[in-house]
Amino acid sequence: MITLYHHPLCPHSRFVRLLLAEYAIKPELIEEKAFERRRDFLILDPAGQTPVLVEESGTVVSGPGTIAEYFDETRGLALGRHRLLPEDPNSRAEVRRLFDWFSQKFFHEVTNWLVTEKVYKRLMPREQGGGGPDMDLVHAARVNIRTHLRYIGYLAGNRNWLAGDRLSHADLAAAAHLSCVDFLGDVPWEANETAKLWYARVKSRPSFRPLLADRLPGFCPNPIYADLDF
Repeated sequence: MITLYHHPLCPHSRFVRLLLAEYAIKPELIEEKAFERRRDFLILDPAGQTPVLVEESGTVVSGPGTIAEYFDETRGLALGRHRLLPEDPNSRAEVRRLFDWFSQKFFHEVTNWLVTEKVYKRLMPREQGGGGPDMDLVHAARVNIRTHLRYIGYLAGNRNWLAGDRLSHADLAAAAHLSCVDFLGDVPWEANETAKLWYARVKSRPSFRPLLADRLPGFCPNPIYADLDF
């Protein structure tokens, strides 16, 4: 069985969970608080960041992009026309560009600030930086997400899926990050109806159901978080 070290509100972990579900793979999930710097976890991946995937053979694959590429190389052909990384170089480049947009730009401008300030800091000891949220960072993330929603709306309004005709890593990455923000109630869905309709399509996929069932002790998800008709 494949093992995935993750955190429920780590957007990169959520991307990998969606990816595995699209491959019809149900991994053993091990929740990892990366800030604890647990020795056995650092042995698996010295970077000490989620997600980290371990194949039944013992192969260790770390990071969302590396895991996505690894699965395309080892199992992508089995998906046929549902392959999540297109065959032609131009289309692959666009999927990779957008994957980087969400896993880097969106993460650093939105998700990281909201999840760190509203979740991780509540779980961390004070000596590790825990405590109350920095509301200036929370406010900045709430402002920034509106620009990203407009961009998602633009892409979804001109293509069948974000990167082209087919569902791809780009859609799963964007949806994974938005799902974290939506859990916290910080997505202004009224700001862009096209982005909302695109997210509803992804949210309705069977691969999304485990994410919608996620609950964290001490945290209540946004009331519309699991609602497919939000």
